[in-house]
Amino acid sequence: ELENQLTTKSKTLDELKQSLASNGSAEQSPEAQSLRIAELCDMKDSIVNQVAQLKASMQSVLEQWRAYDEIYAEVSLMTTRYLYCIDQCKPSGEEASLEALKKQVKTLQ
Repeated sequence: ELENQLTTKSKTLDELKQSLASNGSAEQSPEAQSLRIAELCDMKDSIVNQVAQLKASMQSVLEQWRAYDEIYAEVSLMTTRYLYCIDQCKPSGEEASLEALKKQVKTLQ
């Protein structure tokens, strides 16, 4: 959206330059108008550069969030698996006899 607005403003500045070249103005001298338009063009160029930097920065942030989401999903899945395994490894209220442990190993297998 910013890039579109800047394109529109660039066209407006170009129209001002053309208008100045052909008509001039009684309010300000042509030199003063030319200087003002040059300042506006410099400001527009600066904003274009800032938008480009912002866009690159946002791309980097977006890539980092994607990586975060992937890693988070993987960690979440691993946590769920570990919680399930821990739940399965709990003794089942019986005494920790050899028979109970064999039954637990069978369940885990």
